[in-house]
Amino acid sequence: MSEKSLRLLVHRMTWEADGVLSVDLVHPDGKPLPGWTPGAHLDVHVGGHVRQYSLCGDPREVGSYRIGVLNEPASRGGSRHVHTALRPGQQVTVSEPRNHFTLEDADGYVFVAGGIGITPLLAMAREAARRGARWRLVYGGRNRDSMAFTGELAALDGDITLVPQDERGHIDLDAPLAELSEATLVYACGPEPLLAAVAERCPEDRLRLERFAAPVVERAGDDGAFEVECRSSGVTLTVGADTTILDAVESAGLSAPSSCRDGICGSCETRVLDGTPDHRDFLLSETERAANASMMICVSRCASGRLVLDL
Repeated sequence: MSEKSLRLLVHRMTWEADGVLSVDLVHPDGKPLPGWTPGAHLDVHVGGHVRQYSLCGDPREVGSYRIGVLNEPASRGGSRHVHTALRPGQQVTVSEPRNHFTLEDADGYVFVAGGIGITPLLAMAREAARRGARWRLVYGGRNRDSMAFTGELAALDGDITLVPQDERGHIDLDAPLAELSEATLVYACGPEPLLAAVAERCPEDRLRLERFAAPVVERAGDDGAFEVECRSSGVTLTVGADTTILDAVESAGLSAPSSCRDGICGSCETRVLDGTPDHRDFLLSETERAANASMMICVSRCASGRLVLDL
């Protein structure tokens, strides 16, 4: 799928919590930016890497994007570059907003955030309040000083529970997730152990997750080779058992957007023209997988021996 990029100016950087910076991006000429909806993220090119950051501002503010960035000591360099090298007045390349974590219409919402996972849920809580929907937010962090945007959340005047771990331990998920009504959706973003705990307590059809990293999945048996026809390029490739479609495409000198290479960001989503994918991403819903209209070529494979892709 084609992707547009934007060259934006770092307008302002603000300390939101211990180790968390917000970065406000604007068009260098002051032009309005492409619209977005709560749950959307940007691919940001920083420090020689491409990283995904959720938009945590207000979609009505069409002149700027805001992201929140946690300084991760164990990161591969993206967040460290933001904290140590990026400064107001510099320019960065970003994608247009992409949303695989859309706030669907519902009578009520439960938002569960862990650490920097608050960023997409802040925009969702603001939108839920604007819609007049019932909502509650449970937000956990290491300590109060590490929990970003608490002032903005308080201003929403909603049902908000802050759970600093050093004061209250881990989030009690049983209370907010017990006896969910059929009209309530649950949105969660945070570390994998938190998301797994939420999933254990919530019906799958009412749960929406956004992950920081792909969970470990044990797969039995060996992957076989298969053929991929790249229709637009007129090239047919053989994808070996020990490689991915994305790797094969890049090795053939073809261009395909990509970022996480773990099936969690959606950058490499590609239209399927023929054949049946073996979906292995962590983004598409069961309905979307059954439709076989697109696939994430960084992790997904082929279940039909041959695929024809819009590449």
